[in-house]
Amino acid sequence: MAYVGKAPANAALTASDISNGIITADKLATNSVTAVKVNTDAITNVKTEFTPGLVIKGDGSSADGKIVLNCSQNTHGVSIAGPAHSAGQSYNLVLPTSVGTSGQVLATNGNANNQLSWVSAQETKPTVANVSQTIAPATGTTINITGTNFVSIPQVQFINGSTGAITNASTVSFTNATTLSVNVTLATGNYFVRVENPDGNAGRSTNNILTASTAPSFTTAAGSLGSVAGNFSGTVFTVQGSSDSAITFSEVTSGGNVLTVSGGANCSLATNGVITTSDFGGTSTAATLYNFTLRITDQEAQTVDRNFSLQSSFGATGGGQFN
Repeated sequence: MAYVGKAPANAALTASDISNGIITADKLATNSVTAVKVNTDAITNVKTEFTPGLVIKGDGSSADGKIVLNCSQNTHGVSIAGPAHSAGQSYNLVLPTSVGTSGQVLATNGNANNQLSWVSAQETKPTVANVSQTIAPATGTTINITGTNFVSIPQVQFINGSTGAITNASTVSFTNATTLSVNVTLATGNYFVRVENPDGNAGRSTNNILTASTAPSFTTAAGSLGSVAGNFSGTVFTVQGSSDSAITFSEVTSGGNVLTVSGGANCSLATNGVITTSDFGGTSTAATLYNFTLRITDQEAQTVDRNFSLQSSFGATGGGQFN
C-alpha cells in the first residue's frame, strides 16, 4: 500500500475507481475527508482533474511541507522540504535537460528561473588580477582586489616579495565574484596578493602588485633659490628631496618651461635636481624673477610638486649661487 498524507478515513481507491486514467474529485474524498489511501496498482500513470502539480502543505504552524523518500526498510531516507515561512521566498527548481558527467553536481545558475545545471564538484580556483597599487606603509588602508572566482568570504594574504613574510588582511568584504574590499597594514615593501576561498582553493598574483611606500618629499624649502648674475653660465643650484626609493626631478611645464631658452631663464634641470645655466637670462639686461615648479617622482610613480624661483641680477657684483 502507498499512502498520501494521513491514514485514510475510508477504504482505499483501487484501479477500478479510475476511469480513463483519471481519478475524479468525488472518488478522492468527501468534504470531510482530508486524505485518502491509494493502492499501488492504482497510482501508475494516473491523472487528476486538478491543476497539474502536487502541493505538499505545511501544518499551518511550525511544520513546513516536505516530501520524504525512504529506503526499503523505512529506517532512513532523503527529504525535500519547503523554505521556512520566515524566508518569504517562493521559487522553482528546474531540472537540466542533459545528464552530467563524473565529478559534477547540480547547482543553480543564480538567475530568477533557478535552472539547475551540471557543474564541477570542485570549486574553480580564484585568480588575482595584476593591477598595481601603492599604499602608505604602517597605515591601515582599504583597497580593492580584483580577479575571478572569489567566494564569500575568502582569506586574503600579502606576501613580501623580498622576505616571503606573510601579512593577513585586517578585514575582507566580499563585493562579488570579481572584487574584494580589503583593509591591510603593511611595512615598506613590494607584495604578492593571495586569495584563498573557504573550500581551500587558492590563487595569487603572478607579480608584486602592491607596494607599501612613503611618498617622496622635498628637503629644499619652497620659494627663492637665490640670485644669479645675468648671463652667468654654470651650475647654479641643486634641489634636493627624499624618498624610500630612487627619485627623479622634472619641471612641471604649465604655460611654458621657464627654465629653458624659450622660457627666458636659459637653464636646464638634470634628473638628479641639478640646475645649470648657459647665459642666465639670455638677452635680458634687467633684473628678472623666474618662477617655476619642480616635481619629484619615485619608483612607485608617486609625485610631489613644489614652487621655486631664481632671480637674475645685473650691475655691481653678482655671481652664481651654489649649494
